[in-house]
Formats: sequence, C-alpha cells, structure tokens
Amino acid sequence: MERRPGVPRLLREINDRAALELLLATGPMTRGQIGDLTGLSKVTASQTLARLEERGLVEVVGAQAGGRGPNAALYSVIPSSAYVAGLEVGPEQVSAAVADIHGRTVAEVTFAPNGHDDLVPVVHGAIMKACRSAKVGVGKLRGVVIGTPGVVDPRTGDVRYAFDLPGWHEGSHEALAGELKREVTIENDVNLAAVAERADGAAEGLDDFVLLWAGRGLGLAVMLGGKLHRGRSGSAGEIGYLAVPGAPLPEEIRTSPGRLPALAGGLQSLVSAEAVAELAAGYGFAAAGARECVEVALAAGDRGEPLLDELAHRLALGVAAVCVILDPGLVVLGGEVGHAGGRALTARVEEAVARICPVRPQVTTSTLEGNPVLRGAVLAALQQAHEEIFAS
Repeated sequence: MERRPGVPRLLREINDRAALELLLATGPMTRGQIGDLTGLSKVTASQTLARLEERGLVEVVGAQAGGRGPNAALYSVIPSSAYVAGLEVGPEQVSAAVADIHGRTVAEVTFAPNGHDDLVPVVHGAIMKACRSAKVGVGKLRGVVIGTPGVVDPRTGDVRYAFDLPGWHEGSHEALAGELKREVTIENDVNLAAVAERADGAAEGLDDFVLLWAGRGLGLAVMLGGKLHRGRSGSAGEIGYLAVPGAPLPEEIRTSPGRLPALAGGLQSLVSAEAVAELAAGYGFAAAGARECVEVALAAGDRGEPLLDELAHRLALGVAAVCVILDPGLVVLGGEVGHAGGRALTARVEEAVARICPVRPQVTTSTLEGNPVLRGAVLAALQQAHEEIFAS
C-alpha cells in the first residue's frame, strides 16, 4: 500500500483541491465565503489561497463590499492557468476548439479533411491551428478529447467500425499522443453530445437519461448514475444494429452492392437519412436529407401528419427497446431529425412508445445550440484538466 509522506501535506492537498473545485464551480468568492463552504478556518483558507496564488492558479479579481471595515478581496481561478482542446471529426469536416480552464472558448477552427488517408496529421493540424489562433502553446493543453463516429476500443483507444471515416486506423490513438506529447482521448460523438446535454441541455443535471441521435445515421448514448455507459467492448449504444420487425438483419444484406454493413439492416435501415428520404417520397414529399423531410412534413400541415406518424413509429421501436431494459425516464431526441421535428415529433414518439410497451418515458428535443459534440468534447477535456490540476 502506498503511504503518503506526512499528514500536514495531505491535508494541504485536500484543502487546496476543495478551494479550487469551489472556485471553478461557482466563480469568484471571498476568503470568508470559501471558508464557510469548505469548513476551513479563516487562517487555513488564507494559507490555502496563498499557496494557490504562488502556484499561479488563482488571483484577486475584485472586491466585495461588506459592512464595517475594508472590502473583502474576491478570488478567482486564473483563466490562462490551463487550456483544453476539444474536437469533432466527421466525414465532411473537422472542428477544433480551445477553451480556458473556465470552459470559455477562445478559438475555434473548421476545415474539410478532404478524404485524407490518415486522420492523425489532420487532427494534429487542427489542434495546432486552433492553438495558434488562440495564441496558446500546445504544451499548455491539460486535456484533449476528440469526438468521432464509430466504436472506440476501450483497450487501445482506437476507433473501430467508423465506416465513413477510413482515415482512422489501428495505432491512431498512440500516434496522436506521441505527436502532441500528452494523453489524448477519443470518444464516440453521440456520447459527447450526451455530456453536453447533461451540462447545458434538456437533461441538465440528470443522472439517468438516454440520447437518441437521428440524422445521417443513428446512435444512442446511455447516461446512468451520471456516467456514460460504454459497455465492455465500447459498443453500447450502437442501436442501429437493433433487430426490429419489418427490417432485414444486417447479415441478410451484407453483400448488397453499394451499401455498407453498418448502414444496412436493423433499425438503421428504417430511420437513416436515406430511409427517411425514401419514406417521404412514398408520401409524396421530395427532400434531400432527413432534416428537410421532417421540415416539409411539418410545413404541409394535415397532409404531412401521416409521414410524421410513421417516422415516430419507427423511432419508437428503438426507444421502446431501450426503455423496457433501462427505464431511463427521459429520452432526448437529438441530431437533425430531433431538432427539425421538435415537440410535434417527440409527442408522437411518446404516444407510440406507450402503445408498444408498458414504459412511457418523457421524450423531449435537445435544447443545445451550436455544435453539441464539440461542446461535449471541451467539457470532457475540462474534466481531465481539473483532475490533472487537482492531482498536481
């Protein structure tokens, strides 16, 4: 068993971490407020803040007027004490953001990967470009998290089954860590969208919910007890493979020309962007993508309701299967379909699920603005940065 070298030092570490966590969570505070909320005496709180100032982690940012006597100094974590990078890597574009220790984005860049055979230099270049734009040295990054479609192998950190991103290959994770000279985390994109949804969206503060992402493809993120459930092999949430009535199994159409195994068969074949477009055409609506199909159905009024009903039924097949096993209480519908459908679609999904199974969850639309995957990547990187600072 590892023994810590002295009780006073351990107590100082505990006090320093408590004060830092409080300042990061709540913003500027006085010495007295920190003492009251952490249980530290005035003397100990002063000593703690002095150590954190000496380490370049906190500074005085103002004063708070009180009663008699001088105003109390307000302390805050220095924004530039650490930075993080979050990325979203997709088949059509790569986005990278650099944020300070408070989570404020200081630079964001986006560009096309142009079908590059190896994503390692593409991702490395995006991080470097974002850091230059933020005027932040790569060495100041305390966390780097990358969101991407596909299954991430928990043993190696590499991406598997990203059929529309062949630039990911075995050894990409290790190569990126070597290029950046620090640990890198690659995470499924829908999982990161769920992290953002729990922090700032429709599932804010909830420990148990699922996020069903419907757009070009189909994905699911499972949040249980405030933690992502990835499964033993990292494949939890690959709901596109779910066998449902009326849809062939992936193995039955594996050899169909022009179709990838991951994009054919199972629930995926009923609610992919291609499937939704085919469904809309059957109801007399012409639209290019899943979002447009939902939008034209909503704009058509009564004439579009049968299309919305059928789409809701198809989505409910997946939602019901998840709910009878996990009973999450809340299902957030995200992606292009969720944002376009709004309450008109989620209400239909709720009703359809209730007809299929005894569980009736609340179904709501994602309320996040901007890029939820990129935001989730930044938030996950911030958690890493906080832990690294606390541990140091």
